Amino acid sequence: MKLDQGQNLERIIESAVVASWADLVRDPQSGLIHVEYGFAASGTLECLQIWSSITRGHWLLVCDYRMSAFKFHDAGVHFHNGYQSEGLTRILEAVMQHQSAFALPPNLGRQRLLQISTPTAEESAVAVVLINAAFDRVTSTFAEPAVA
Repeated sequence: MKLDQGQNLERIIESAVVASWADLVRDPQSGLIHVEYGFAASGTLECLQIWSSITRGHWLLVCDYRMSAFKFHDAGVHFHNGYQSEGLTRILEAVMQHQSAFALPPNLGRQRLLQISTPTAEESAVAVVLINAAFDRVTSTFAEPAVA
């Protein structure tokens, strides 16, 4: 994860996971996270799911985020299987609600997968910097009054 890629939506999602690592894995010293996500026909990120590897080949759903209600799911962040992360909730809410502030990946018509392994101390520090920059970007971009 490089600092100069912070304006990319995928890097922000990856940074959110890395910054919240201890909340998302059973053993913070080792682990693997999968983030699956997909875009709506409009080109906006519609939903994402975060999965944690509990043993080799076995995955547990940690949380999901939906931009709009779907069947039995309300919109927003939902944690599962006893997981919880106030920081990740705050980050996902901000990023998902203001995704136009970030560069989107190519090929929006297909499901996407990020695989994130246990971050180093340096990667964790970079993730925090990128998340802070993302909050600053969202705040400055969307806090300005509308011009009539």
